Amino acid sequence: MNRVFASFRLPDGTTRSLGPGDIIGRLWTAAMQLDDPRVSEGHAMLSLRSGDLWLLALRRRLGVDGRSVAEVRLVPELRVALAQGLEIVVESVELPASALAIEAPGLPTTILPGLCSLRARPQIQLSARHQPDAPCLLWDTCDGWRRSQGGVTLPLAEGDTWDVDGVPFRAVAMPVGGTGLSPTRVTGGIDPPLRIVTAWETAQVQAGDAPPVVFSGVHARILSELAALGGPAAWDVVAREVWPDEPDAWVLRKRWDVNLGRLRARLREGGIRTDLVRAAGTGQVELVLRRHDVLDDRG
Repeated sequence: MNRVFASFRLPDGTTRSLGPGDIIGRLWTAAMQLDDPRVSEGHAMLSLRSGDLWLLALRRRLGVDGRSVAEVRLVPELRVALAQGLEIVVESVELPASALAIEAPGLPTTILPGLCSLRARPQIQLSARHQPDAPCLLWDTCDGWRRSQGGVTLPLAEGDTWDVDGVPFRAVAMPVGGTGLSPTRVTGGIDPPLRIVTAWETAQVQAGDAPPVVFSGVHARILSELAALGGPAAWDVVAREVWPDEPDAWVLRKRWDVNLGRLRARLREGGIRTDLVRAAGTGQVELVLRRHDVLDDRG
């Protein structure tokens, strides 16, 4: 089964292929890691939206044809400036009718990148890098998929099931057209519609005609980063944009947990539903918008 990806030519002439959800940045976990001070830790992300691949700016904006943009649809020969003097070129874009994806309890159905290191404990983690100590590796050979686990390598196809540390996984075919990340929207509920305005250092959330709840500092940056991402994201991707100078992963997690709890408490105190910011057990965090909610991201 084919996979969704875009190939980029880097300034040094090498080519890298990225799939939906892959990150470009300085982080060692980034699918396209760029050791360059002009690039932020989580600089840009590929997103599949309505059957097209888009490159989304996570913090700094992108340059296309001399214009500053927050996102751009990827097409062959497109030149994208990640920063001044640092340009990548789209060589090809592959969008098959369907692609192989995996699902597990608490995990949104996720299209697989070309290489995936899979963990299930302490939480489900999918990394588009080769991690030799990962309990399960999945990869595309161009003529089929493979799964390596416990020293055994097997073909991987739609309908296959397997366990990783007691967590069941299943391979499924996911239609590409019309799929993609967007702020999660749900129906139902009796809460008044929300208007969310984010601008990095400030943010406000207003329920119906009530006075807006205003956020600043770290809490505003968390809301703004989630709005900019436009869909579910790993907590550490968001946290490293909020605290870019914190090298200690344990301290970063502590800061994240404390401030996420305080942010949700502020929402509750202001009469805003706390599931606006939802953190799943898989390590993913997202803004959950209902049908009539309005998001205005000015970052």
